[in-house]
Amino acid sequence: MLKSTLRLEELGFCLFSIYLYWLLSIPWWYFPLLLFVPDVSMLGYLAGPRIGAVVYNLIHHRGLALLYYVLGVLLSLPALALAGVIIFAHSSLDRLFGYGLKFAESFSSTHLGRIGRES
Repeated sequence: MLKSTLRLEELGFCLFSIYLYWLLSIPWWYFPLLLFVPDVSMLGYLAGPRIGAVVYNLIHHRGLALLYYVLGVLLSLPALALAGVIIFAHSSLDRLFGYGLKFAESFSSTHLGRIGRES
């Protein structure tokens, strides 16, 4: 029951991010084009699991994403607002599918539990 409730919450965040995007008046096709760009942060794992987790978690932090969005709107910096809403949407979508923030021990160890197959 709790897992379903959390997934519904993440779905709500995804829908909210679409609304925030709509407020920016940026062409609609940017949203799907940029939605998975935050996954480039996985390249941090090339430097090892600790650095990889730090880079991944910074790029997938929804609090920072909202800060970028708000600052972008307040300072009339549409690119910053766009980055914020894309990060927020992507991170919410990740969590909807069970991919959480990473622990330093391995990519598959997340705050939502382990992902992937157990060895």
